Amino acid sequence: MLGARTRELCEALAVSPEFQSIRLRIERFSGDVEARMQFEIVSRRGSQLQQRQEAGEMIGEMEVAEFERQREALVSNDVAREFLEAREDMIRLQEEIASWVGKTFELGRAPTASDMEGSCGPGCGCA
Repeated sequence: MLGARTRELCEALAVSPEFQSIRLRIERFSGDVEARMQFEIVSRRGSQLQQRQEAGEMIGEMEVAEFERQREALVSNDVAREFLEAREDMIRLQEEIASWVGKTFELGRAPTASDMEGSCGPGCGCA
């Protein structure tokens, strides 16, 4: 029974306009070699700089400026920017679903919109 209901939830999610928009932006990014390369370069360089900083190494102004230039080029690329936004939208959607499911466990019933007001998310204890 639970498996069937979970499948229904997943099917409803998959056909929702918000989910479809997220998937479309991710697929568009996946098909754009230039945007993917820009993303990979910025991600790799950002990780390298963060590791160096955490190790106590000094990072020169030129290195930071170059990274910022690459990052700005990335977010200036419409496909890459939409992908970054889609990733954030996907995370927000996952957190929202988890919050509703968590509230269901807490209440022992499906929550209402008013049950969700003032709740920061699962385990926050503010509501």
